Amino acid sequence: MPRQPRQLKPNYCYHVTTRCNNRDFRLTRVECKEVLLYAIERCQAKYGFKLYALCIMSNHDRIQN
Repeated sequence: MPRQPRQLKPNYCYHVTTRCNNRDFRLTRVECKEVLLYAIERCQAKYGFKLYALCIMSNHDRIQN
């Protein structure tokens, strides 16, 4: 049974973590990190959220917004 959708509240801060498949180290090349940054920038332009912190590691990232 699928879980219920999250109830996101305006003006709240959220900590988001994403991980590469199988915990593989896919974000080691600069080009891969640039693609991730580009995608985040596009989402930020589309949805207008504030980004307070971002940490990209070799197999996952953390976003504070």
